[in-house]
Amino acid sequence: MVNGIMKNFNVEGEKSLYNSRCISDLVIRGILFAAAVFGVLTVFFILLFLLKDGMPAFTSIGLYDFLFGQVWNPAGVNPAYGTFPLWVGTILVTLGAMVIAAPLGIAGAIYISEIASYRVRSIIKPAVELLAGIPSVVYGFFGLVILTDWLRVTFDIPSGECWLAGSILLGIMALPTIISVSEDAISAVPASYRQGSLGLGATHWQTISRIITPAALSGITAAIILGMGRAVGETMAVMMVTGNAAIIPDPIYNILSPVRTLTGTLGIEMGEVAVGSEHYHALFGVAVLLLAITLVVNISAQHIIKKIREKGTGAKKNGRKMIHIEFPVIKKHLHDSMKWLKYTLAGLLIVFLLYTSIIAGIAAVALVSLWYGYIKNLDPKKMQKLAFSLLYVSIGIILVVLAIILFDIISKGLPALSWEFLTGYPRDLGREGGIFPAIVGTLYLVGGAILFALPIGVGAAIYLVEYTGEGRLTSIIRSGVDLLNGTPSIVFGLFGFAFLVLFVDFGVCLLSGMITLGLMVLPTIIRTTEEALKSVPDSLRHGSLALGATKWQTIRKVVLSPAAPGIITGTILSIGRAAGETAPIMFTAVVFTTRFLPGSVFDPIMALPYHLFILSTNVPGASTNQYGTALVLLILVMAVYSIAILIRNHYHKSLRW
Repeated sequence: MVNGIMKNFNVEGEKSLYNSRCISDLVIRGILFAAAVFGVLTVFFILLFLLKDGMPAFTSIGLYDFLFGQVWNPAGVNPAYGTFPLWVGTILVTLGAMVIAAPLGIAGAIYISEIASYRVRSIIKPAVELLAGIPSVVYGFFGLVILTDWLRVTFDIPSGECWLAGSILLGIMALPTIISVSEDAISAVPASYRQGSLGLGATHWQTISRIITPAALSGITAAIILGMGRAVGETMAVMMVTGNAAIIPDPIYNILSPVRTLTGTLGIEMGEVAVGSEHYHALFGVAVLLLAITLVVNISAQHIIKKIREKGTGAKKNGRKMIHIEFPVIKKHLHDSMKWLKYTLAGLLIVFLLYTSIIAGIAAVALVSLWYGYIKNLDPKKMQKLAFSLLYVSIGIILVVLAIILFDIISKGLPALSWEFLTGYPRDLGREGGIFPAIVGTLYLVGGAILFALPIGVGAAIYLVEYTGEGRLTSIIRSGVDLLNGTPSIVFGLFGFAFLVLFVDFGVCLLSGMITLGLMVLPTIIRTTEEALKSVPDSLRHGSLALGATKWQTIRKVVLSPAAPGIITGTILSIGRAAGETAPIMFTAVVFTTRFLPGSVFDPIMALPYHLFILSTNVPGASTNQYGTALVLLILVMAVYSIAILIRNHYHKSLRW
């Protein structure tokens, strides 16, 4: 009888324990679901606040006059808010950047994936990734000090701040994106294609040009589109080197003319505008236009990449269906409130295609003439030598550009470094003294952003990978994350200003900057965590569940441990990006100079990127401290990215063993 009582007691205890575990799993699942939905809600709130503050401009100015007005002059006797010169300037600078970046990037990707040895590849790939890690304000500083002066002397013009300077700088900044995505597309081409072509007697170059590149063409196209999105959304570098004159070049192909972009306009004017004025609403209208352009660009790229993955993997990966982004679903929901956007985008695409056609036509005539005049008559071996020589030159140009930028910053920044510079406070508008408050402020901002974004990002990724199938809800959540990832950093800054600074009434402070940066790096954490979780074999999950573990116990004790290197890498990359950003904190967190460290999260702070921007654009005679600040920021960001690369390489080596 005692044994029976004890047996019933044990059964009841096991049931109670099982029920408590189930309840715990349900609660955790609900928390993870909330984290996953957060990305969609963020996109919704960004659109909501931009439209809320931008719609008054469309109604008072008129949509047509706002989009196609020829004059942008908010400070005139009769203020004018025509954005035509702004988005034409944006398109021109972006096209110029793609003319530079697309051939170099594709050539670099072909060299890395098809020609370079393993040892050479292990050197060049980190170099390209370091190029991606240089903060945009450092690019802008280099362009302002070196590039524009070189253009001024070379072309004998009054100022080197022009369309060409912006395109060169944006082309350099877009290179890592184009190289990385193109290389992935080329590497994804089945080895049987190469073996079959070589087996039929084709040369290595014939195999690359006629088999591999056409097979990877969709991925290369997506790489160029993503690079274009990177260029369209850039703020600081463009604002520092393009001259910021709201005019259309005359003639239109005058690459030495100053121009102004949409992002540059927001960066220049938002800090001084009266809240609630017509100018204020017009700037938010500019942000809506910018967001619309970048969303179209990034959605197009994501759609192409999705099709490639579905085609290449049968729409499955690790036993799970690949991401299926139902953009028509989102479009249907937004149709009524965003009907006017169709006409806007149609006009933009017409202009874009017109300029693209002109450039493509000129290039096509030149290439056809060259082809029929000389190249077509070369035998395959000479053709391969010529092509490989061009590939070597292309990768050499990329590495030389990186070396020039690093050498200039390091050689001129080292004399400024001293204990006083690193631990002192700024004096004489930053011309003297140190940058200690800016270093501390940057670390505070980055630390707070990661503390905000990491639990939400990891939680969202766990829910998407471990708790859901590929349904409509999952597609909408992933769409929201993708759209958030493609949002320009200046738009995050405006959202933080409208929502956190004004609506929530935090004011310009450390907390507003932390949350804004956290929202910006959230998609990176979600995506890298997703990939890390998907890399864990399903057999580990099945074994744990078969032994009686609950879903959450399996995730916590079995799945997260092998996925930790990938999660850590994504976190470190997010730290590097947050540390180098200027646009999101310009209107939310920073001041140029202060002699005190923040006493609470509601105090404004200094930060290295913003300090460098103001020093280089508004403080003459501060050359030494400019280079010193740039070098400290560069060292901080490069150190973070180097750690991420080392962790990734170590993890890959352990997988090979």
